[in-house]
Amino acid sequence: METVYKIYCASYEHALLLVESYCKDPRLQEEILETLNATVPHTGASDLSFFLVMPVQRVTKYPLLLGKILENTPTSASAYPALQAAVRAMAQVNANINEYKRRREVATKYNKAEHLTLRDRFARLNTHSIAKKTTRLSRLFMHEAGIVAKTEDREYDDLEEKFQCVVSSVALLKENVASYLGHLEAFLVPTPHKHELQIDEGPAQQYRHFAEYFHCTVFPEFKQRLDRLVCQPLCSLSDMLVGPQQLVKKRVDKLLDYEEIQERKSEMGSVTYDEEAAMNTYLAINALLVAELPRFNQVAVQLLGQILCSLSALQRDLAAQVLHQAEKELEQMPHGCMPLPSFWKMVEDTLQQSGAQLRTFCQTFETVTPSPVSQTLNPAEEQKVLSLVSKHGTDKLYQVTSNISGSKDLDLTLQRGQIVALLQSVDTKGNTSRWLVDAGGPRGFVPAGKLQPYCPVQSQQPGMQMPALESSTERRRHSYASPEAPRPQVATFTPAFQVVAGFSFAARSPQEVSLQAGQPVVVLEPHDKKGSKEWSLVDVNGQRGYVPSSYLVTVPVQESMGWSLPV
Repeated sequence: METVYKIYCASYEHALLLVESYCKDPRLQEEILETLNATVPHTGASDLSFFLVMPVQRVTKYPLLLGKILENTPTSASAYPALQAAVRAMAQVNANINEYKRRREVATKYNKAEHLTLRDRFARLNTHSIAKKTTRLSRLFMHEAGIVAKTEDREYDDLEEKFQCVVSSVALLKENVASYLGHLEAFLVPTPHKHELQIDEGPAQQYRHFAEYFHCTVFPEFKQRLDRLVCQPLCSLSDMLVGPQQLVKKRVDKLLDYEEIQERKSEMGSVTYDEEAAMNTYLAINALLVAELPRFNQVAVQLLGQILCSLSALQRDLAAQVLHQAEKELEQMPHGCMPLPSFWKMVEDTLQQSGAQLRTFCQTFETVTPSPVSQTLNPAEEQKVLSLVSKHGTDKLYQVTSNISGSKDLDLTLQRGQIVALLQSVDTKGNTSRWLVDAGGPRGFVPAGKLQPYCPVQSQQPGMQMPALESSTERRRHSYASPEAPRPQVATFTPAFQVVAGFSFAARSPQEVSLQAGQPVVVLEPHDKKGSKEWSLVDVNGQRGYVPSSYLVTVPVQESMGWSLPV
C-alpha cells in the first residue's frame, strides 16, 4: 500500500497538469464528458480531477478512521492491540508518503538541465551566491589537500559508480553506432548501378544488379530498422540519464554545504532556519538517490542489453540478406558451382592469358609506332642551351614536363619541354617542393614535381669533335650544320620529344597539308606568314603546308637521345 500510494501522491500534481492540457482540446474534453456521463452519471463529475483526488484524500483518512475505531473499542478486547498497531502503521505510512513527496519535489527542482547564457549566469550572481560558491570551493580544496576528511557513504558511492558506468556505456554506444553507420554510408559511395556499362550480360552486369539491390533495397531497410530499434531507444535512454546526472552533480554541492553547516553546528550548537533547510535538502537528495538509483541502474542496464541485442540481430539479418542475394547472383555465373581449387586455377590462367595479350599488344604497338623524327634547334635556342651547359654543367639540367604558370612572386612561367638549370633544390622558406632554376636568362622558382633530370647525349659524325668552351670574351657563335656543309663541325643534340598529329586534319586549300592522327611531323615554323601562332608550317613525308597548331602534340620518344625544345 505504501509503495503504490507514494508513487501516486508524488505524481498527483503532474496528473493535474495533464488534465488541464486535456481541457484545451475541445474534442477530447467532449469525449471525456461523454464517457463520465455514461459510466458514473451519479457523481456529476465534470472532469477527471474529481476522481484523481479521491485516493489522495483516502490515504489521509485511514489513520483518522482507525483512531475512531480504536476509541470505541474496549481495551480488554482482543482486537485492541491490532488496532493500535494499525493506527501506528498508517500514521507511519502517511509520514513516509509526505517525506517521499518532499524528496520528489526537491529532485524536480534540481534535476532539470539548465542551458544558461553567459548573461543569465552573470545575472544570477549576487553576494549570497558568490559567498556560497567560495565556501564550496575552499571546502573542496581542503578535501583534496587532506585538511578535512570527506564524508564517506559506501552504499551511495557504489551506486554512483554503477550509474556513471551506465552513462559512459550509453555515450560510447551512441558514438559507435553513429560511426558504424557512417562507415556503411562511406562504403556505399560508389554507385555502379547508376552508370550504363554497355554490357548486356556477364559478371559485370550481375555485379551491377547486386549493387542496385544493395543500395536501393537492403541498406535503406536496414537503416530504417536501425533507427527504429537502436538509435531512437538509445537517444531516449540518454535523455533519461540527464535528470539523475543533474541530481548527482547537485548532491556534491549540497554535501559540501552540509559538511560546512555540520561543522558550524558542532561548534556553535545551533544553526539558522536556512541552514537547517540546506541540510534537509542534502538529506532528501541523498535519500532519494540511494532509494531509486538501484532500480534505475537495473532498468537502464536491461534497456542497454536489449538495444545491443537488437543491434546484433540487425547485423546478422543484414549479413544473411546480402549473402543470400550474392549466392543467387553467383549461381548464374559459369563458375558459380566450381570447387574452390578449380576457381583459383581458373583465376590464375585468366591472369596469365591477359598478361600474354598485354605483352603482345605492347610489342605490336612498338612495331607499328613510327620512329621519332628529330628536329633541328634554331640558333637562339641552341645558344641558350649551350649557355646553360657552360654555366652549370650537364648534371644540373632539367626538362619541364608540363606547362608552368607562375602564380607567386619570383615564380617562372615555362612551356613544356623547355630546358632549365637547377640552382637550389629548396626555396627561401625551406620548402623542397619549389626549386630555384635558371631558364637561360630569367631566374625564379618552379614546382619540383614538374621537372625531370635531363642529360645531353653527344652524337658526332665521323671526324667531328666538340670544341672546348671558351671564355665569355672569346666565345664564338656556334650553329648546327649538316655533314655536307663546310662549316666548323660541332656536336649535335637529338631531341627527347617528337611532334605528332593529335587529331586528323583534312587540307582545305593548296597551302594546307592533311594529317592523320598519330602521324609524325616536322615543324618548320610555329606560326604563319603573318606571325599568328594558330597555324604552324610543317613537313609531312616531304609535303609542306600549314596545319592548326592546336592539332599538334609533343610526345616523348622511345629512347631519349638529347635535348628537346618546345615547338
